[in-house]
Amino acid sequence: MEPLVDLSPSAPTLTITRVFAAPRALVWKMFADPFHLSQWWGPKGYTNPVCQLDFRVGGHWHHVMRGPDGREYPTDSTFIEIDPPSRIVYRNAAPQGEVWGDNPPPSFVRSLTFTEANGATTLTLVAAFDAPEQRDAAMRRGFAQGTLESYDRLAAHLEALS
Repeated sequence: MEPLVDLSPSAPTLTITRVFAAPRALVWKMFADPFHLSQWWGPKGYTNPVCQLDFRVGGHWHHVMRGPDGREYPTDSTFIEIDPPSRIVYRNAAPQGEVWGDNPPPSFVRSLTFTEANGATTLTLVAAFDAPEQRDAAMRRGFAQGTLESYDRLAAHLEALS
């Protein structure tokens, strides 16, 4: 199944669905373990020199993505819900700093759902924005493309582990 990207016409949400050829427990671990998360998070060509994860409800995730040009993009998030191994919900803080310019990404809630069938895991991301304009701005910034590239990196990391 090819990844699916769906923009809701009735709500300020974006849904991305991807199937991984790995069991749910392993895909879950890729999000719950900062070592693994730092290996694949971000679009093609990005690295994560900093990945600090307090993986619990109310805990924080701080990471810094470094782009191919050397620019660093710090991001902070707070976990709202964690239901192993089926669901993670978190909200990113509105980014600060010059690196984001005059168009920083908005704060929004990401809900990740992990389901397994026949040894493969379907990961569904629902990004819920406060307003349709925020979702549309995130799309213009390349949010969907960056997420799909990140998921390609996750698939490659999973394959390397097996």
